[in-house]
Amino acid sequence: MKYKIVFSDIDGTLLNKERELSPLTIKMIKEVKEQVPVVLISARMPEAMHHLQEELDIRELPIIAYNGGLVLVNDKAISSVVIPLDTLKSIHDFNTENDLNVHLSLYHHDEWYVPQTDFWAEREENNTKVAPQIKANAEVIEKWTSENKGPHKIMAMGDEDKIDKISEFLSKNYSEDLHFYRSNKNYLEIANKKISKFSAIEYLLENHFKISTEDTIAFGDNYNDVEMVGGVGMGVAVSNARQEVKDVATTITGHGKEDGVAQSLHKIFSL
Repeated sequence: MKYKIVFSDIDGTLLNKERELSPLTIKMIKEVKEQVPVVLISARMPEAMHHLQEELDIRELPIIAYNGGLVLVNDKAISSVVIPLDTLKSIHDFNTENDLNVHLSLYHHDEWYVPQTDFWAEREENNTKVAPQIKANAEVIEKWTSENKGPHKIMAMGDEDKIDKISEFLSKNYSEDLHFYRSNKNYLEIANKKISKFSAIEYLLENHFKISTEDTIAFGDNYNDVEMVGGVGMGVAVSNARQEVKDVATTITGHGKEDGVAQSLHKIFSL
């Protein structure tokens, strides 16, 4: 079958052990994009994706950020779904009133606010190559209230037992309204439940590319990739993917840190 578009997750899927694009991955994607569009799809903010697009020579193509919460075409939002500010305030209040001191990173489009420079902020800055702005969570809530904005993503980072408490609070109060999943034991990623990577792919295919999901390939590794990998024409799990992703995948390729995506593209597109 001749596939017409490729979507790829980034972290855990596309980057090598140095959290960079390998020469082989760059070469393969540059060759593939001469045949079909290659679109990056991630929990990351747009700015943390643009430099990767530039390395791959696909900067002109759309991106899907925040697990589907923000879809950009020509750097303009064609779909934007945020977490209500009241929900953010409730999470913030639970964090402070219980003295959890969990780091809450707050994201809206290309705004990224951290409450202070700490281990978590520095780790994320190193991973994404983007520098955050320092502003207390309460001040960000006040600012966004006046600007009528909400977060595209909340990232809760901290000790495992404290992240457990945040997760339990969300399960009890917001299981119908929010997506929240552990990208690892210290990270809890939070987004509006109305969106997913797959819903954003469907939106972009219908409203921009005019391509069917059956003609689509998607690569992924984590819980937030399950619906996407299971829903497209060819869903590819890297070998390090969660079992839940492998269970719905059409096929499994090599390890994400060892050019698994590049290997698969080479085979699918006969490069």
